[in-house]
Amino acid sequence: MGTNYKHKIIYAFLLILSASFGCSVEDEELMPEDGLRQELESAAKAGEAASDVRRLSDRYIIISASNSIPAGLKSQIGSLNGRVTKIYEGAGLATATSTDPDFITKASSIKGVSAVVHDFKIQWIDPSKAKGVKMEATYGNPPNSGDDDFFFDLQWGHDAIDAPEAWNAGYMGKGARVAVLDTGFDLTHPDLEPNIDFAASTSFVPGEDLQYNLSDTFSHGTHVAGTIAASDNGFGTIGVAPEAELILVKVLSDEGSGSFSWIMDGIVYAADQGADVINMSIGAYLPRNGKFLDEEGNVVHDTKAVNQLLNAINKVITYAYQQGATVVTSAGNDAVNGNKDQSWVHIPSDAPHAISISATAPRGWALNPYGAFLDYPASYTNYGTPEVDLAAPGGDVSYPGEEEVTIGFVTAPAYVFDLVFSTGNGGWYWSGGTSMATPHASGVAALIVGKNGGEMNPAQVEAILRTSAEDLGKPGRDPYYGHGRVNAYYAVTGKKVPALPAKNNKPIAKGKSAAKGKLVAR
Repeated sequence: MGTNYKHKIIYAFLLILSASFGCSVEDEELMPEDGLRQELESAAKAGEAASDVRRLSDRYIIISASNSIPAGLKSQIGSLNGRVTKIYEGAGLATATSTDPDFITKASSIKGVSAVVHDFKIQWIDPSKAKGVKMEATYGNPPNSGDDDFFFDLQWGHDAIDAPEAWNAGYMGKGARVAVLDTGFDLTHPDLEPNIDFAASTSFVPGEDLQYNLSDTFSHGTHVAGTIAASDNGFGTIGVAPEAELILVKVLSDEGSGSFSWIMDGIVYAADQGADVINMSIGAYLPRNGKFLDEEGNVVHDTKAVNQLLNAINKVITYAYQQGATVVTSAGNDAVNGNKDQSWVHIPSDAPHAISISATAPRGWALNPYGAFLDYPASYTNYGTPEVDLAAPGGDVSYPGEEEVTIGFVTAPAYVFDLVFSTGNGGWYWSGGTSMATPHASGVAALIVGKNGGEMNPAQVEAILRTSAEDLGKPGRDPYYGHGRVNAYYAVTGKKVPALPAKNNKPIAKGKSAAKGKLVAR
């Protein structure tokens, strides 16, 4: 193994992990922060171009009128001074290159082609917005844990969704294949390595291996993958579905950028590899005003591009859906109210067959680990009845206090413990965002698939996710939790874990079965 692991903990909190945070008195308490939303609204009202979305001058996406490619497309594109670079036959899409400035007009005239649009390079994840401090030390096994993965007690998100109870009932995701479309990954991490399907994992980023290669300890893909399926190996952390198989697909550079076509590549590839679940903790905003920047930074106006790109992402996600993959996506991290803010389209979460996940978090969990309410909407999460399907633990740093807290042998400010703890590049760390919420939901989807021996179609999986979710906030579907916050135990057993009595008229978390010594440890 290439890395010498010494139980490193890194607390780095990333509140903007997607390139993009419910009003009676109760609703005011749930309302996400204004600052992030106002920043986006101001840009939209000013008619500004999307600065993190760059139009590529000589790369194109060809959209068929059906799910089949027009006959002779390669030769026809060749006659137009273009070259087809890839065909997605089942999705009715292709990519091409051409230096002809009239290529879109010419290629659009081919029989069977409904549209041609420029490919775009997008900053889907922005590591530059990370803030944090690194802490390195050696720790023993924390007390009160019935599990032998020594950082398990820091994973409050698993408690929130009753994952330990699902494991105790015998469901750990065995037989499910989960594709993680993200940046690079720490392939030698002992929590991930046992569950990686190396033969199926690959990179679509030219010049970059699947392995995360930056010296920075933050690895978005590694953190996400660990939340889904860190192995139950008596070491470090444990995933929501610790016996699921991981297909790691690099569709973004380690710095978080990537072309729209790379995302298409990854979705179609994951579906063809037999992924039961596709996790996309990524996101970007497309401006409805059609203003973008080109590769030189000049403003270009392309009002048709937004709808055409939406059509393209819809087609590849629909293809994955038809191949049996449940697609789970992050809702975005800018406190955008989708019921009112219509200036932007968020992709891929706005696609019809994408399950969009908002983020929840406690406020001061470490001060009361067995009594804190774990399900406040995170201060950054996007929200809105059309936009949010389900909620899951994403973490936050909204707790205002500065108290130092010790859990086991880990000491940190109280607010740090409200973030999501998972695997990182060369260790483990805390992070927050809808990017962290999404893998919790994907893990539950994997438990559902595993319970049923892999014989589940996406409609069935989504139906169980919805009916088993805990209805928080206003009754029924609401802007913050969607159909509810996912619940692993209810999803695989059809039963609810009884809640402990409320204290001071505030809802509190359920007791963690690990603390009762019931967790299956291997």
